[in-house]
Amino acid sequence: MIIQENLSIQNKLEILTDAAKYDVACTSSGVDRKGTAGPGMGNAVAAGICHSFSADGRCISLLKILFTNECIFDCKYCINRSSNDVVRTSFTPDEIATLTMEFYRRNYIEGLFLSSGVMRSPNYTMELLCESLRLLREVHHFNGYIHCKAVPGADPALIEITGWYADRMSINLELPTADGLKALAPHKTRKNILRPMKQIQLGRNENLHLPFMNQNNKSIYNNIDSVISSSTMDSLNIHSSRGNFIKEDSSNGNLLSGTLSGQHIPYENDIYINSRKPQALLNNISQNLSYTSPDSSTLGLVKRPAVDRGFVPAGQSTQMIIGATPESDYQIISVAEALYQNFDLKRVFYSAFIRVNEDNSLPVLPGGPPLLREHRLYQADWLLRFYGFSASELLTEDRPNFNVLLDPKCNWALGHLEVFPVEVNKADYYTLLRIPGIGVKSAGRIIKARRTSRLSFEDLKKMGVVLKRALYFITCNGKMMYPTKIEENYITNQLIGLKEKLPLGIGDQITYQQLSLFDDVNFNLDTPKYMERR
Repeated sequence: MIIQENLSIQNKLEILTDAAKYDVACTSSGVDRKGTAGPGMGNAVAAGICHSFSADGRCISLLKILFTNECIFDCKYCINRSSNDVVRTSFTPDEIATLTMEFYRRNYIEGLFLSSGVMRSPNYTMELLCESLRLLREVHHFNGYIHCKAVPGADPALIEITGWYADRMSINLELPTADGLKALAPHKTRKNILRPMKQIQLGRNENLHLPFMNQNNKSIYNNIDSVISSSTMDSLNIHSSRGNFIKEDSSNGNLLSGTLSGQHIPYENDIYINSRKPQALLNNISQNLSYTSPDSSTLGLVKRPAVDRGFVPAGQSTQMIIGATPESDYQIISVAEALYQNFDLKRVFYSAFIRVNEDNSLPVLPGGPPLLREHRLYQADWLLRFYGFSASELLTEDRPNFNVLLDPKCNWALGHLEVFPVEVNKADYYTLLRIPGIGVKSAGRIIKARRTSRLSFEDLKKMGVVLKRALYFITCNGKMMYPTKIEENYITNQLIGLKEKLPLGIGDQITYQQLSLFDDVNFNLDTPKYMERR
């Protein structure tokens, strides 16, 4: 490991922005907050960030940096793993705040995406991230968008403090199953990853006054172990053939240790074994944040900051690496579905595996990063979140992977030709959503328009329906657009003959770009024309 201690901020920026490029969870949608009349600077606008792209196609719309690329873990797929001989450096909280404010003043950015390697210990790293956010919010009065990573294994108090300062938080799931995690990241455990996810979920619900109280009217936010029940864990253990999704490795219990502002803090797999609190940080900001009673019925471990922006108001997300381990698409999309249902995630991101390290445990993929597979997973994820599909409808154990030639919706429709053709003048909204070529907006427009008149194929075209896909599955006023055989082989050949519009980089071009920049889309049936994507 090569640690450089006397680098300029510019040098650090070059190293730590490059080290952050493999993290795809950098969208900013999900929160609206206008600038205040006081000393605050900036604002946060849902889906309002001006996104740009790096040379390899990654989204860098925010100031996207690592706090440090030093790491005590040796994850075999990670460029920053401890055994790699790369230049290591770290920012200070003051440097993070200065960079963010100076970039913002020059109109280069509208927010910050802050991640980090794990330096010394999870508590030590989370303390530095939290202090960076505190400086931005409390000292510089930055009111713009902030997305911050939570470090699995960090003290719940540090997670909560950060949640009051950040708009969005994310904890990377890393790999779809515990088996994959044990093989490629043996120092990490699924339980340590899921606990802060559940803490953020319960904290958000309590902050929004949703009913998450136990029989004694005490906040179950303060007893997360009782909430992460075996049934919740089992729902994430989707058809894993080799063991439990959150199985612990007992040999990791006291593997790592570190120093927290001069105090020795042991690192434990179970973050609740260690009862010592990171007092160094809490003492620094005790004027606004201090511990409350463990049985407090409010959102529970610390006081809220002076300016209450809400607790993680834009929600949380996660990321899975695709292709580094042998899970099927069915396993991956089932895990994503369980995360949405049990942890209220705003978005699950899928990152095609890029072999950046030479390691015998890593697969050699002949075609390079599985970009088309990543694309199909994003399409299926969209169907889960907005179209009412379930994972078991899209794939099964007998048919565990997506068709590379057809998008998941077309593939589902071809397997269920018995429900087609659908009469668009009579079908309900959710039936319309299952027709290839009809999206959320066009389905809403159909529902609204047919209140006053019967629709024709020409009307559907004006509403944005992709007729070259939909014509095999719909009728208007009892008639199909052309005489068409409702036969799987025939329709399959016709759909494959259509040129699917794939994201940049999938196909002949050698670049890398994720599917969508905007996650929390609020579809509106009356979307003005000037707001529609062209």
